[in-house]
Amino acid sequence: MRQTPEKWVATYEAKTSEELAKAYGCWATEYDKDTCQGMGYVGPVMAAGLLDRYLDSNTAKILDAGCGTGLVGAVMNDMGYQRLEAMDYSQDMLREAERKDVYDNLLQADMNEQLPMAPNSYDATICVGTFTYAHVGPDAFDELARITRPGGYVCFTVRDGAYQEYGYRNRMLDLEADKVLELKEMVDTDYLRKEDVTAKYCIYEVLEA
Repeated sequence: MRQTPEKWVATYEAKTSEELAKAYGCWATEYDKDTCQGMGYVGPVMAAGLLDRYLDSNTAKILDAGCGTGLVGAVMNDMGYQRLEAMDYSQDMLREAERKDVYDNLLQADMNEQLPMAPNSYDATICVGTFTYAHVGPDAFDELARITRPGGYVCFTVRDGAYQEYGYRNRMLDLEADKVLELKEMVDTDYLRKEDVTAKYCIYEVLEA
């Protein structure tokens, strides 16, 4: 594995949401270069492509949850999606996302808490790079399902390693058994290519309550 930036390591060592926000605040302006060029970060492209295969129209209203600097939004905008909203805990990352000029609305919120959106607010939610070490736990799946309309889609990545350690799969299975979400596809493939890191790419359909 290649040497990773210290700022990247700091995000995985954060003990609280405040520490995580501070770590991303120190990294925000260099994040795109360090991850995409330095580490071969393909998560946004791969996840956006997966969601695109399931959406019927590029008029879908989509939330980019844990948007970071807006890499996912930029990819989806290039695909023709215009009704994009963004949410992240870090105001510094949100400022970088806003500069990409692809989102209708940007919101600061903690995905480890109940989200401020009403039920059924979106046709789809996409969450890339957030279900991983020291970031957002598996209970956030419930909130993504709640704010996505029945018949809509929830698409997310879970970094390998964290997938096994943090109980993500157990919560996914609970939501499947409770008929909240129906798994459509799960793909295990590249995430940080230059670091030999993979992730699970998952897409679920939200079921009728």
